[in-house]
Amino acid sequence: MKNDLKVCPAKGKCGGCRYQGISYRDQLSIKMMELIRLLGRYGHVDEIVGMEDPLYYRCKVNAAFGIRNGKIISGQYAPSTHRIITVPECMIEDRAAGEVIRTIRALMRKHHIRAFEDDRMSGFLRHVQIRVGRYSGQLLVTLITAKEDFPGCEDFVSDLVKEHPAIRSVVQSVNPDFTSVVLGKTSKVLYGDGYIEDSLCGMNFRISSGSFYQVNPVMAGRIYADAVNMLKLKKTDTLIDAYCGTGTIGIIASPAAGKVIGVEQNASAVKDAGTNASMNGIGNIDFVKADASDYMSRLAKQDSHADCVIMDPPRSGSTVRFMKSMKELSPSRVVYISCDPASLSRDLKWLTANGFRVMRIRPYDMFPFTEHVETVVLITRAGS
Repeated sequence: MKNDLKVCPAKGKCGGCRYQGISYRDQLSIKMMELIRLLGRYGHVDEIVGMEDPLYYRCKVNAAFGIRNGKIISGQYAPSTHRIITVPECMIEDRAAGEVIRTIRALMRKHHIRAFEDDRMSGFLRHVQIRVGRYSGQLLVTLITAKEDFPGCEDFVSDLVKEHPAIRSVVQSVNPDFTSVVLGKTSKVLYGDGYIEDSLCGMNFRISSGSFYQVNPVMAGRIYADAVNMLKLKKTDTLIDAYCGTGTIGIIASPAAGKVIGVEQNASAVKDAGTNASMNGIGNIDFVKADASDYMSRLAKQDSHADCVIMDPPRSGSTVRFMKSMKELSPSRVVYISCDPASLSRDLKWLTANGFRVMRIRPYDMFPFTEHVETVVLITRAGS
């Protein structure tokens, strides 16, 4: 495990890495103390699983573009502002993404493409998003522009792909609004099929500009594999993957289970999940467009059964409504994957007061140099 690391020149400026300047070993120690403070009341907290190499792990990279002193610049916004902080090389972003962004700056000058200026609400290119297939090496470039008309588009894209043959697709997303949201509501494919593919835990997944896919696939693979192992699934088990998104966890778990049901409200995510299942030849998984709370309550009222539940809610955590529906369904085993220990602590308080018990708490350093921690908790129904 790397410990002595260089300090980013943007330390304290861009707001992306709160733990810059702290040795990696000490970062893990700080996180462990906070985890024990928040979660220790529910049981033993396993030692946090760190990365062997905590650098350049982010496979989703967003860069804001602008103009300073007549020159095109790119980088990250300073906290709570639209002031761009330039960084020669970000220590947590995939290096291939950084190289593409530098090429785009050069090509903008060559093709006379204006960077967007927030204060004037004028210009063309606002942001660039790069998705990197960590294991496939494929790149997806999304150009976020202030308007749809893109003069010289074909020549610009041709030069970009020529410089970076790993680019499999280039997409234009149009966002004319003054907003902190990066992607616009409309988009079109300029090159390729509009997506890339990558593998995780032996399964293949399609990644588009708006797809949810973990930004740190190395740690995500470990987390998902351990989560499935904790459940000790049998071929007779029915597993519900709640908050399933594009189906990643359910698909990874499917070979060990009898049946998997992924539940997700977002229609496009459900469509992507079905595509991902088909790509992997998975025949024992169904995806349902529904609110997970409503769906599980309905199953319980129909006297239907689910042996296990995997829940991976957003940073705000679960809801009492969802947890009540899970209590009604009464699975024997639950894995809760959390990206915020504070909301996890709140939810575990409710669960342990309502017929569930915590069997294992295992944290993972999904986001080195930041205060964020991913935690996997095995929960069983009391008496099971």
